[in-house]
Amino acid sequence: MVGSQSTRDPLSVTQLNEYLRMQIDGDRVLSNVLVRGEISNFSAPQSGHLYFTLKDPDSQVRAVMFRGQAMKLRFRPEDGMRVIVSGRVSVYTAGGQYQIYVNDVQPDGAGALALQFEQLRRRLEAEGLFDPARKKPVPKFPKRVGVITSPTGAAVQDIRNILGRRYPCAEMLLFPAAVQGDGAVEQLIAGLLFFQNYDLADVIIIGRGGGSTEDLWAFNDETLARTVADCTIPVISAVGHEVDFTICDFVADLRAPTPSAAAELAVPDRSELIGNFLSAGYRLEHLISQKLAGDRRYLEQLAASRSLARPELLLDPVRMRLSDLENRLSGTVQIGIERKKNSLSKASASLDALSPLRVLSRGYAAVGKNGKVVTSAKAIRTGDELNIRFADGTVNATVTGGETEKEVAIHGNQTT
Repeated sequence: MVGSQSTRDPLSVTQLNEYLRMQIDGDRVLSNVLVRGEISNFSAPQSGHLYFTLKDPDSQVRAVMFRGQAMKLRFRPEDGMRVIVSGRVSVYTAGGQYQIYVNDVQPDGAGALALQFEQLRRRLEAEGLFDPARKKPVPKFPKRVGVITSPTGAAVQDIRNILGRRYPCAEMLLFPAAVQGDGAVEQLIAGLLFFQNYDLADVIIIGRGGGSTEDLWAFNDETLARTVADCTIPVISAVGHEVDFTICDFVADLRAPTPSAAAELAVPDRSELIGNFLSAGYRLEHLISQKLAGDRRYLEQLAASRSLARPELLLDPVRMRLSDLENRLSGTVQIGIERKKNSLSKASASLDALSPLRVLSRGYAAVGKNGKVVTSAKAIRTGDELNIRFADGTVNATVTGGETEKEVAIHGNQTT
């Protein structure tokens, strides 16, 4: 037994793994399998490849999905998600383990489209694209309404009829676009950018009539949703019937249950406006009538009043007031005059007491020479012409002799 083992060449680990890989790769069943299980240990590195484990309550197997196949997925796999994968089973030689090389993944128990819709809805909601605070108000009286839809569908006819009936002064501009199938998303985005870049509309209606989930799927595109959210013109989304919801409905500034309802939300009702104007006119006329009647009653009351019947009565209080002011002013002036008289009398008495004439009346005289008062005998010489002032007159005199403390002879005439 030992000898037989020694005669065989041993295999390397790589050779063993390669042998197993070739055996498995040659199995027709394992080359195209469908496996149901729950995703765990999900990983999506920057390379774009997806790595995860597929498990059930008793076993597990590793799985890898390369970037080329992963880019075709319409939803993002997550841990805990039950799926059905299709692919081939092979051996990863370097790791010495077998794994499933996945070509496609489908949700188990839920449609792939529904799952993709829910994942995108949650992601955009988390980013705030559904926040009512960022939504723009629809103008009350738009001049131009941009419509992005199929030119041959019933939706465009419904919108045109309702706009014409409700608000014919608004101009409708149609951007024809496919609403399902290849190229639909690109054409819908082009319509939004056309109206925005050329500023051709005050409000935009984007939508289509009813259909299956697949028919409406273009309106669940992420790029279209972000274009709607970023549009500078208010956007009304009108996709399908009332029970249908798309991502476009959530990001639009206003959601209409149908295209017809979108047209009604986009413009006011002409008949309703006319009714409002008429009603406002009636109310204004009534208010003016009430105002005039009230003013008329007030004027009648004034005309019948005692003051207007005898206008002079209006002047009596004024006369009384003027008389009172006159009396007060007269009294004030008289008191002031008396005070000034008293002050003047006191000043006169003081001046009189200080008057030189008062001194002269007591027998004194004032001697002047050359217009100046002589206060000393030393200032007088023989022959000087003097002017002597008495209380009752003036005498001009000539000095004939005399010195200080000696007799002075004076000859002169008296003048008054």
